[in-house]
Amino acid sequence: MQNAFDLQNKLAIVTGANTGIGQGIALSLAQAGASIVAVGRSSMDETRELISPTKVPFRAVAADLSNLAPIEEILDAAEGLSGRVDILVNNAGIIRRADAIDFTESDWDDVMNLNLKTTFFLSQAAARRMLKDGKGGKIINIASLLSFQGGIRVPSYTASKSGVAGLTKLLANEWAAKGINVNAIAPGYIVTNNTEALREDAKRSAEILSRIPAGRWGHAEDIGGAAVFLASSAANYIHGTVLPVDGGWLAR
Repeated sequence: MQNAFDLQNKLAIVTGANTGIGQGIALSLAQAGASIVAVGRSSMDETRELISPTKVPFRAVAADLSNLAPIEEILDAAEGLSGRVDILVNNAGIIRRADAIDFTESDWDDVMNLNLKTTFFLSQAAARRMLKDGKGGKIINIASLLSFQGGIRVPSYTASKSGVAGLTKLLANEWAAKGINVNAIAPGYIVTNNTEALREDAKRSAEILSRIPAGRWGHAEDIGGAAVFLASSAANYIHGTVLPVDGGWLAR
C-alpha cells in the first residue's frame, strides 16, 4: 500500500528555514523524502546539518524577502535542483511590538511587506510554474492564532496574519480546480526567537501555559508534522483551511 505521506520525488521551498518553525518544517519535509530549497537571510548551515542525515537534495538560497526582487531567483534555484516546484511553504515573517497608540509607519510597513505582500507574490510566482505542466502543487502559508484573535501590542502582525488567513481562502477558491492546494497552519505558542520575550517574562509565560490544554509550549516539529500532512497526497481534498496547531488554545 502506498504511503500517502511519502514526499519522495517532490521538491519543497521553505522560506525562513534558517531557524525556528521554518527549520522544523524543512526538516520534517526532508524526513518525509522531499528535496529542500531553504530560503533565509542568515546562514543555513545549521539547517543543512540537521537535514544531512536524510540524504535528500538540499540547496540554501540567501535572500531578503522584505522585497520582491529575489522571487524569481528562488524559483529558478528550485527548478535547477529538481526540475519543478511541488511544495511552497511561506514561513518567513517578522513581528514588531508596541502599543497601538505609539506604533510607527515603518513597523507597520516592514511587517506587512514580508508577512503578507511577499507571501502573495511568491505564491503567485510559484503557482504560475506549478500550472505549466498541469501537475499542480501544494502551497502552505503560516498564519497565527492572531488570524483568529486580536492580541495586544502587535497591530501590524495581527493585520498581516489575518490577511494570510483570508488570502489562503481566496487562492484556494481560484486554484483548487487547477490542482493547487492552498492551506495554512496557525501555530500556537511555539518555542522560537519570536516568542523569546514572552517566555522570559515569568508572569506572562505562566499565564500562557495556564490556558494551553496541552500544558506546554509547542515545538517546531509540532508544526512540521502538520506541514507534511498538508504537503502530502493525504490532503488532496483539503483546500482553504487554516489549521491551528496550538495545544488546544483556541478550544479553551
